[in-house]
Amino acid sequence: MIDIDRVSGYLKRLQNTITDELQRIDGKGQFEVDEWQREAGGGGRSMVLRDGAVFEQGGVNFSEVYGEKLPASATAHRPELAGRQFRAMGVSLVIHPDNPYVPTSHANVRFFVAEKSDEEPIWWFGGGFDLTPYYGFKQDCIHWHRLAKQACDPYGDDCYARYKKWCDEYFYLKHRDEPRGIGGLFFDDLNQPDFETAFAFMRSVGDHYLPAYTPIVERHKNDPFGEREKEFQWYRRGRYVEFNLVYDRGTLFGLQSGGRTESILMSLPPVVNWRYNYQPAAGSAEAELTDYYLQARDWLHENG
Repeated sequence: MIDIDRVSGYLKRLQNTITDELQRIDGKGQFEVDEWQREAGGGGRSMVLRDGAVFEQGGVNFSEVYGEKLPASATAHRPELAGRQFRAMGVSLVIHPDNPYVPTSHANVRFFVAEKSDEEPIWWFGGGFDLTPYYGFKQDCIHWHRLAKQACDPYGDDCYARYKKWCDEYFYLKHRDEPRGIGGLFFDDLNQPDFETAFAFMRSVGDHYLPAYTPIVERHKNDPFGEREKEFQWYRRGRYVEFNLVYDRGTLFGLQSGGRTESILMSLPPVVNWRYNYQPAAGSAEAELTDYYLQARDWLHENG
């Protein structure tokens, strides 16, 4: 039996845990709390930190929305959902650090259920986390993927490999022929073998985000940088914007379902630029990002 209230309670606690820890690491910035209601049903709580000592901008959003019918983005690939009431909830976050040597991170865990009288509900969990560095460090990539594997280990020998591959394929900019970052985990439509197991896996992914990300932040938050690194960070952030506005399912679902635009687009970085036909100098740290780090790799077996 599905238990929607337990899922909602966990997600709210997860939002608090993550914002408390990121605020502690930053030491200066404070998360602003914005409670909101959705006219068509439901609401949420957006928490945004700006101009901190470590994080230039970070958003951690909880939402729980419902409605009488689903938007076209949902039913196009799942025609069995047509004519059903829906309820969707999740925590989604994107953290944009100030220091270019600290990577941007994204995480999301969510639950969806569609119901119709006299029929069994259709439900599933989804989520994951991924890392987008501007300057590559093997130690960071290996640590990130080791924690991703730890999140998966209790749920099958092939769990990590399957969801890592899905992440590599999902966070890919087809028009650039380029990954967005170094990957992590991505899963969706998870409703097997039963509610309790699927719910436990979603919690494992959510609970492993901070142990995966915070050591990387602590390692690099005081690294010296200059104008060159900052300008490259702004340029690479353009790729992040392109992905979120062109491909991201959550963004499209939120906008098409009448979601709250400010909360949906809080994932975008505060400063970004595009440069026509930019090519980093051969052999530079900037070139190494795409030549080495932004490739699908078995990070667990790399030498740090």
